[in-house]
Amino acid sequence: MKKTQPYIFVAICITFVTMAFAQHKSYTIKNGIALQGGITQFNILTDNFDTRKNTGWLGGLSATVDIPHKWYTVSYNILFSENNIDISAAAAGNSKEEFVEYKMLTTQLSFLLHAKLIRNNVTLDIGPILQYNGDLELKDDSKEGLLISNYDTLLTEDITDITNFNVNGAIGLSAGFGSFKLRGQFIYGFTNILGNLNNEDLNVGNNNDAFKGNQSMLVFTAMFTL
Repeated sequence: MKKTQPYIFVAICITFVTMAFAQHKSYTIKNGIALQGGITQFNILTDNFDTRKNTGWLGGLSATVDIPHKWYTVSYNILFSENNIDISAAAAGNSKEEFVEYKMLTTQLSFLLHAKLIRNNVTLDIGPILQYNGDLELKDDSKEGLLISNYDTLLTEDITDITNFNVNGAIGLSAGFGSFKLRGQFIYGFTNILGNLNNEDLNVGNNNDAFKGNQSMLVFTAMFTL
């Protein structure tokens, strides 16, 4: 069932746009395809771990539907990214903690509404995102065997199997002229990205708190319309 979610989302978006614009045949609809790429700052907001945001990269495509007489445009976006995050850990018997770097590969499918603040040159962007992400992966295998901070027995390699399907929301601004735009977005995860860890038989020692976390991401991209 989970694997059908992106296809259902696309079908809903196509239906919405078709119904919304079918009655305005006398207006010229402007469509555009844009390439975009940039950087991310990713974090997981949680009480379970001591985390620190880290930078990553992002790239993808955007398809825009614009009707000039409307106060908004809409776009479909598919983005691929590698996001990085640091989580505090320490060697057994050592009180000195260090931040261990993890990476997470992500595919995001979003439908955004762009409110025209200054024509098409400056827009307020908002909309939902469906996300499929891989597991957390240690970027340095030599960091296996370290104890996660706040836990007596939980190891760095134990927390990799996170929730793979997530639902997010995005809000941001786009600004530019002609075929070039810059975009900044804040993305917040509505679902518990650490929820799958509660289904694992993990040795958590005396810390029995349920795993709960919401992703937080800042995205800065440049867009070129073809």
